[in-house]
Amino acid sequence: MDSWRGAEVPVLPGHGVEVRLRDTATGELTVAAAGHQATLYACGITPYDATHMGHAGTFTAWDLLVRAWLDAGHDVVYTQNVTDVDDPLLERAERDGEDWRELAVRETDRYRRDMEALRNLPPTHFIGAVEAIGIIDAFAERLAARGSLYDLDGDVYFARGADQAFGALSGPGTATGLSVEQMIELSAERGGDPERPGKKDPLDPLVWRAERPGEPAWESRFGRGRPGWHVECSAIAAEYLGSSFDVQAGGSDLVFPHHEMSGSHARVACGEDAFARVYAHSGMVGYQGAKMSKSLGNLVFVSRLRADGVDPMAIRLALLAHHYKSDWEWGDEELARAQARLDRWRAAVAVTASPATPTAAAVLATVRERMADDLDAPGALAAIDAWAEAAPAGGNAGGAAGETSLIRDTADALLGVAL
Repeated sequence: MDSWRGAEVPVLPGHGVEVRLRDTATGELTVAAAGHQATLYACGITPYDATHMGHAGTFTAWDLLVRAWLDAGHDVVYTQNVTDVDDPLLERAERDGEDWRELAVRETDRYRRDMEALRNLPPTHFIGAVEAIGIIDAFAERLAARGSLYDLDGDVYFARGADQAFGALSGPGTATGLSVEQMIELSAERGGDPERPGKKDPLDPLVWRAERPGEPAWESRFGRGRPGWHVECSAIAAEYLGSSFDVQAGGSDLVFPHHEMSGSHARVACGEDAFARVYAHSGMVGYQGAKMSKSLGNLVFVSRLRADGVDPMAIRLALLAHHYKSDWEWGDEELARAQARLDRWRAAVAVTASPATPTAAAVLATVRERMADDLDAPGALAAIDAWAEAAPAGGNAGGAAGETSLIRDTADALLGVAL
């Protein structure tokens, strides 16, 4: 699957600071990259109703991580999937009387255009579930070889008891601290089937769904059918990043069951140290008093804002005004504040800096420091705000070229904001 065109990233003087993320499992700040090569897996969209502001906030957060890693001198390998076959997609296509493949292609294309407009750097590997069927099938066979799968009326389930470390991300003793009862409740809400009769354990996740009439299906060693959601990400991550990698990223609604189950699959298939060293999860974006979600239909779309003439950089600044882990509410006032900030910044880089203005080098150092501290985008914005507010209201356009050029490059390279 093709990704999108990436913006050129300016090279900043000096060297960036190693990023530390607050790991979801431990609640502790942890160095994000273990070696020179920094590896990231971000769970991508199910391509319908794309790209809403929740999507935009999540993927812009991981773009900040990639940019900070690049600034610190890392080679970055970034993998993102697209769940282009799954129950919600099929249900939407049936509701609208549309071929599910055409829906997936159209919405994935819209997502690409939105990501490019927001200046989010493209992943190294952008992989759809459909194109990865063979990879998923082979990975599931590894699970079967370890005795962790069982058949239930033709469907294939993973026995969570096969993984002694199940709950390492979200169970008792972690920062999330979910009980089994809470896990069962969340599983039912988020695509699981804990009440299905015949399962060995209510939390056992589906690995391969046997073919149903009217549904897409592919050949596999388990018969015709299609893969479960959790094994999709385990298999794609292992194929493109190796059995272990630095950061697993996604929205906070993926902590359980999706990331817990994906990690569990990987440990059984690849060994106890498999999958992510660090987990990073973004907060939820609300609208009209509730979490922005497809089921509620309270969505604000990047493409619609762009069609209305909104500058994508204002959208990006509205997202960056909130720490990626925080829950917040979208509204017209958010966009107005972001546009005003963008206007101030652009006006400031167009005039000569005054002696009282913080030096661009100091701004760069502060932005680097803030981004290294769990991607503190609001703190980074405040540093450029202080520079812009101290700049004179008038002056000779293009003056203090070195200063203004460095501010432009800092905003671009580390925050993805084109001035």
